[in-house]
Amino acid sequence: MTDDNDLDLFQQMMGDVKPIKQDTTIRIKERTITEAHLARRQAAVSLAEEYDEYLSLDNAPMLKPDDILEYKKDGVQDGVFRKLRLGKYPITAKLDLHRRTLEQAREDVVSFLRQAQRLDTRSVLIVHGKGERSNPPALMKSYLAAWLEQISDVMCFHSAQPFHGGSGAVYVLIKKSPEMKLDNRERHQKRMS
Repeated sequence: MTDDNDLDLFQQMMGDVKPIKQDTTIRIKERTITEAHLARRQAAVSLAEEYDEYLSLDNAPMLKPDDILEYKKDGVQDGVFRKLRLGKYPITAKLDLHRRTLEQAREDVVSFLRQAQRLDTRSVLIVHGKGERSNPPALMKSYLAAWLEQISDVMCFHSAQPFHGGSGAVYVLIKKSPEMKLDNRERHQKRMS
């Protein structure tokens, strides 16, 4: 019986209430996704996956020997990217691609990044050389830039500072491993408790 009484009381109290008409509408602009964006998203390969068919040896946008490499995924903070660009993250692993074929370099890059991620090394240096004497010029540099953009676990990269090799090397920031994410989450939860 109390439920009926409560309902009657509620209806009495709300009897003269009228819905408010919405006089302003907020439209959220939809983000346009281009075909190129979709293609990059489909082509992105995780370090945990097989990579052979994704990281192509067929073609890459050709760069010049002195071009500066820079790439940042959506969601990477500007401060993090700036710190990487300025060489302020400690470099705990380095890969040198001099005198390597493109096939060897592709295998070396992926295995190097996989190992770095497993060891929770997030900031690494890859020395590719400027390619001033290669034919065509900057061949290795061009392919490396294309590969790094395709690997989904690469958060951002930028050409190195002169003391680390300048435009002949690149700093790479790798996504945290699942274990490191879990460890950070547990550490932050303990701090909040």
